Amino acid sequence: MSCDAPGRPLGFVVTGGNTNDCTQFTFVMEVIRVPRLGPGRPRLRPAHVLGDKGCSSRAIRTWLRRRGIAHTIPERAVPEAQPGPPRQPRRTLAPLRQAAPQAAQRRGTVLQRLKQWRGIVTRYDKTAESCQATVALASLLMWA
Repeated sequence: MSCDAPGRPLGFVVTGGNTNDCTQFTFVMEVIRVPRLGPGRPRLRPAHVLGDKGCSSRAIRTWLRRRGIAHTIPERAVPEAQPGPPRQPRRTLAPLRQAAPQAAQRRGTVLQRLKQWRGIVTRYDKTAESCQATVALASLLMWA
């Protein structure tokens, strides 16, 4: 799920429980459509992406850079004995330290608001279509 700064859902993709978030990142980003207040096409690209360590991959960072989207995603800890070519030294980002707690708090807010829906939390829905409809309905009511 992707959301805006106040924590309102913008787009989501329903997958199986054993699917990693990083494999669905581009699909979630392509679902985003924010209508403009006046005339014009909907906004398709966010100005900035805040992510957690689950979104930390070279492919995601490259995808964001190619589209000109600024991002703040913490890097995963890499074991020293990992095979392959030596990696570049890590970049330390001052905005990352400031934005990471705020991003975690916002993410928790969205999840807590979705957990108010018992059907979503307990996963009563048996099919992907009914689960997607339930999450869409909850998302729409979060915008109201």
